[in-house]
Amino acid sequence: MVSLTHLALAIAAFTRVFAAPTADPEAPDFVIGPGNLARRQDYNQNYKTGGNVNFSPTNNGYSVSFSGAGDFVVGKGWKTGTTRNVTFDGSTSHSSGTVLVSVYGWSRNPLVEYYIQEYTSDGKGSAQGTKVGTVESDGSVYDIWKHTQVNQPSIAGTTTFTQYISNRRDARPGSGTITTKNHFDAWAKLGLNLGTMDYQVLATEGWGNAGGNSKYTITGS
Repeated sequence: MVSLTHLALAIAAFTRVFAAPTADPEAPDFVIGPGNLARRQDYNQNYKTGGNVNFSPTNNGYSVSFSGAGDFVVGKGWKTGTTRNVTFDGSTSHSSGTVLVSVYGWSRNPLVEYYIQEYTSDGKGSAQGTKVGTVESDGSVYDIWKHTQVNQPSIAGTTTFTQYISNRRDARPGSGTITTKNHFDAWAKLGLNLGTMDYQVLATEGWGNAGGNSKYTITGS
């Protein structure tokens, strides 16, 4: 999402267009996971505004290489978000601009754009607005931020909405598990409530003439 921080970095605002969900009609709705039935990944996030961004989704992950990128968000996940544990294995490297890796999603009623940032090349990524607390999860402390976007593109059109952002202090661009429930619960205790969940993905985002690459396999229940 193009943010005010991006504008402060002199990056032009772009109209946001979200990729339609793509699914394999031959694939089952659920696959066997460790000890349970896991809903298969059924959503590709593929938003690009400029530069060279080569996104390749797979059945259980994605890869992307990019150079001279203005703003993009690409990833793999689920059409419906929930309190799933998202396990990722892979790597991200960057040579220029700002790059982040996060669990990224939206809710409706209230309309919220959220990030659980695992890696940020500049230490902040999309974190902006007001720091409202912290949460400890998955081996690190995350700083929690709240920010209001005014008349910005969203999944409900151009409107005003809120961002919730958990920013991990000990960045991990490689492998790990993100326990989303820990963040959602911590946000709720701070009065940051989510509504009906829309899509949820593990995403790589970049802006500011970003260069680098990501490649991940992903699981989640």
